[in-house]
Amino acid sequence: MPPAVCSPRRPATSRSRTPRVSRTRSVLFNLYWAGWTGLFAFPLVVLAALGSPARPIRAFTRLWSRGILFGLHHIIGLTYVEEGRDRIPSGPCLIVANHQSAWETLAFLTLVPNVAIVAKRELVAIPIVGWFLKRSPMIIIDRANGTQALRIMIDESRAAIGQGRSILMFPEGTRGEIAAPVQFKRGVELLYAKLGLPVLPVAVNSGLYWPHGGSRHKPGTVVVSYLSTLAPGLTGAEFMRGTQGAIDSELDRWREPRARTVDPALQAI
Repeated sequence: MPPAVCSPRRPATSRSRTPRVSRTRSVLFNLYWAGWTGLFAFPLVVLAALGSPARPIRAFTRLWSRGILFGLHHIIGLTYVEEGRDRIPSGPCLIVANHQSAWETLAFLTLVPNVAIVAKRELVAIPIVGWFLKRSPMIIIDRANGTQALRIMIDESRAAIGQGRSILMFPEGTRGEIAAPVQFKRGVELLYAKLGLPVLPVAVNSGLYWPHGGSRHKPGTVVVSYLSTLAPGLTGAEFMRGTQGAIDSELDRWREPRARTVDPALQAI
């Protein structure tokens, strides 16, 4: 009987190593995030005790945001590129963007300095983050209050515009998967009608590298795509087609063919 021949063990492939490397880098980045944020805790307490005005607080937070993006770049290998930045209006505008991860919330603090972000009240309970939202100040709304929340959003947006700040809103109201169709809440349409500002739609594909609900980060390049601006005074249908529809179409660049969908409401326009 011929001797049994044992097949040589196949060396581990780069594909099999990738999940482990990704997991390790994510753990290292989360530790970096915690440490970097901890460095800012004491200065923020000092600023609060001294009653610091909002502008230095926003500048301080931009530094924190840049540090987080630095960590993503050098630990995870996650960078970003901006397309169409020349489309950003020189004065205050209403920025509407899709929301897939925490990345865009952090990045916009740097990409659009002094922006006023519309944020849900639940975020106020998060240590440091809540303090920053109130002192910046950002536009904090309690979605459970319905009409009153809309009134507060409009009034505080007008106050921010009076200070020369642009307004940033994630009209989906929550983070979504890149494969899911973009669907805006109707509050953004009302805000557009009341403010009379030009609108800058922005599409981001951060969900490819920082999936919703996950702590695992992936290397790659987030694309921030500034789309064509919209003038004030459009009808609701025109506004939705130029924002929700345009962003959804732009995201098709990164979707699998089977995941490409069109909102029936926009098809009927």
